[in-house]
Amino acid sequence: MEIRYRLIEIALKEYGNIELDGPNSNPDVMKYFHETGREWVEDDSTPWCDAFVDWVVMKAGGDPSPGLLARAWLDFGEVILEPEVGDLVIFWRVKWNSPYGHVGFFVRRKDNYIWVLGGNQSNMVKIAVYSAERVLGYRRIEIE
Repeated sequence: MEIRYRLIEIALKEYGNIELDGPNSNPDVMKYFHETGREWVEDDSTPWCDAFVDWVVMKAGGDPSPGLLARAWLDFGEVILEPEVGDLVIFWRVKWNSPYGHVGFFVRRKDNYIWVLGGNQSNMVKIAVYSAERVLGYRRIEIE
């Protein structure tokens, strides 16, 4: 099985995991932080799209990115121009040159919209639609 499909398979098993409001955190969201070495994160209100991708990649046998910045994935994997299902897509947030971003797994593109399977999308693991104008890059992850 190609790694891209394995990544999607793992991510889909987490579909619907959601942040919890208030003082309690969802243990299913907290595992994305803690199992990837971010034991210092105390609650699920911390941005977690990168932690989710890191956790999925780790479960597939790869290494998580350092830190918690989605844009860190721009420094990993193979740069690709035409993504396929399971490739990573990295977006800018706030503004193009800010440090903020979002990362998830590419599902499809139609016209100027991209469907992404990811974590912390409206505070949950789900497929969401984003403008293609916000894409910083696509990466294909290789795991040996």
